[in-house]
Amino acid sequence: MPDFATLIRRGIRLPPGGWVLAGMLAFYVLAGLFGRDPWKGEDAIHIGTAWQMLSSGDWLAPALAGRPFHEPPLYYWTAALTGMLFDWLLPAHEAMRLASGVWIALALVGLYYAGRELYGTDSAAASPMLLAGCAGLLIHAHDAQPMLIALAAYAGGLGALATIGRKPRLTGVFYGLALAACLLGAGIAPTLPLLAIAPLAWWLSPDRNKALQTLLIGLLIGLLIALPWPLVLHLTQPARFAAWLATELAPLQTPFSFVSLGRFAAMLPLFAFPALPLALWTLWTRRSQWRFPAQLLPLAFLLLTLLLLAWAYRPREIPALLLLPPLALLATPGALSLRRGAANAFDWFAMSVFSLFALLIWVAWSAMALGFPTRLAERVVVLRPGFVGEIHWLGLCIGGVATLFWLWLIATAPRSPYRSLTHWTLGFTTLWLIANALLLPWFDYGKSYRPVAEAVARALPDGSRCLAERGLSQGQLASFAYFVDIAPMAYDSPAGRQCHWLLLVGSGSELTAPDAGWTQVWEGRRPGERREKFRLYRR
Repeated sequence: MPDFATLIRRGIRLPPGGWVLAGMLAFYVLAGLFGRDPWKGEDAIHIGTAWQMLSSGDWLAPALAGRPFHEPPLYYWTAALTGMLFDWLLPAHEAMRLASGVWIALALVGLYYAGRELYGTDSAAASPMLLAGCAGLLIHAHDAQPMLIALAAYAGGLGALATIGRKPRLTGVFYGLALAACLLGAGIAPTLPLLAIAPLAWWLSPDRNKALQTLLIGLLIGLLIALPWPLVLHLTQPARFAAWLATELAPLQTPFSFVSLGRFAAMLPLFAFPALPLALWTLWTRRSQWRFPAQLLPLAFLLLTLLLLAWAYRPREIPALLLLPPLALLATPGALSLRRGAANAFDWFAMSVFSLFALLIWVAWSAMALGFPTRLAERVVVLRPGFVGEIHWLGLCIGGVATLFWLWLIATAPRSPYRSLTHWTLGFTTLWLIANALLLPWFDYGKSYRPVAEAVARALPDGSRCLAERGLSQGQLASFAYFVDIAPMAYDSPAGRQCHWLLLVGSGSELTAPDAGWTQVWEGRRPGERREKFRLYRR
């Protein structure tokens, strides 16, 4: 085994394999999970739900700030579990956010085995690297996000179905696990493509009798694992079960929308870059082989998923994540068969873009922490009123090491079909790590509801937890419950009517008290927020 100095001189070995590949993917998974509060939106919602499950001890039915939350439970189970295991080492929200790292790691591993089965050992590393390099995945992969379970299920399901002719028993087990995980983690709608692709996998199998048995075994395993939770919920809390089922079926009762289909397709050039153009290159160079499993299986799965999204979802980034595993798999041969000129152009593009943005991040850090350049430093304060920049030595060291790693990678990466893809994926990850290490305090200052929640809690009498609300979003409710252990109740509910404190959010007339019996005692907003304002009233 070469010593450290030899490794520095030689550079990274391509194609990456073994511990090198594992280290690259672990670098991607862990960068950005730590060092910040639950941010507004999805991150706060799902961390708040997992926290309530953990703190209340009710692991059966997810709840958000004391209210029923009609979502499948698997992500919240895993987040509560990582919260239990790592609360001695990390803040609770970071420990719970580790669940996202677990599921994205499983997605990358599943896609590696799918790529190895369809395209061979030398091409296998490209599949997870392409998924990790997709521009649209980066932020969501490091938030608390249940849809990551569907990504892991899709990657594992594709990997299982790719082996249906060679390892039928293993196929049945992993296909069943993928179905169960998707049902319990993301719901009924995202599971439909996994079911719909089964007939094609059966038809592509060299032994269709054995393939049929395999798929039936997988379906049975999936049902045995997934059905106990809804059955127990139905027996113990039938009203909650009915509400959950209605929520699950609602997307499937909407009409198919060609407008949504077009909008999801229009998102992909940027959201799925560079997997989309490389997938198109694969389809062109292998157009005579489109009936082979290596092309037909991921292509059919991609089309089925796209049709599902146009049927059941509004065009948003989170459901569009489901398109990334089949796209990354389909792009694998294209990424490794680029012509020399295209490969060199992609390589130079990756090195130039990420080097430039790394430099800009350092300039922004200098303005934030050192006050130079002066005009940029003034802009930093304008965008985040009240923010005071400081030098965080740990973040500075991490940012410096990550920058040196990027320069070393540029200087030492050998010529290989993997060179451009390695520069893209590791450049993307390194840039994300540098941004988190250097600029995270500035972003965290404006994206967390902690200051608002703590200010409201200070304005309330000691020990008071009866707070009515009107207009609070799920993310705001979750933030109040997590940061200050206050679960605001809807003003129009019987319990909310009994409260002598009322919190309103919005702008203009939305902040007006319901009647003259209320007196305003506090007003505030998140730093840098111009439209959204909070007002606290006392009766």
